[in-house]
Amino acid sequence: MTSDVVAHPPSIALTNDPSQHPLVFARAFNSGNSDLVEQVYEPAGILVSSPGQPTTGDSRALANKALLDLGLPIDVRPRHIYVAEDIALLIVDWTIDGPGPDGQQVHIEGTATDVARRGNDGLWRYIIDNPFGTAV
Repeated sequence: MTSDVVAHPPSIALTNDPSQHPLVFARAFNSGNSDLVEQVYEPAGILVSSPGQPTTGDSRALANKALLDLGLPIDVRPRHIYVAEDIALLIVDWTIDGPGPDGQQVHIEGTATDVARRGNDGLWRYIIDNPFGTAV
């Protein structure tokens, strides 16, 4: 007998509640799977990988993977969520902390200023992920 099982790529459950989107991002990030992290963005969404450096597409995925490669979890603490129809402004404090792959202590933190949009499916995705907010 042959198997009709088809391998599906892993997926993350997105949310219809914009206040939960940062937590969905954290679950995707903490999985260590860059494909899951990419699912929390709209296809043309940008990540400001460092102040003044917006990235999208493959560059966005590579920038997120660099943080994933630290092998450390992210802790997110939503501070403010402002919603206007299908657009949300998310202000989120976050921290990545612990021993990195080389054993050296890593501590990265910021206050993200993010924009998410509700898609036609009712689920929220980042259109702008600016993890360092107004940092220079």
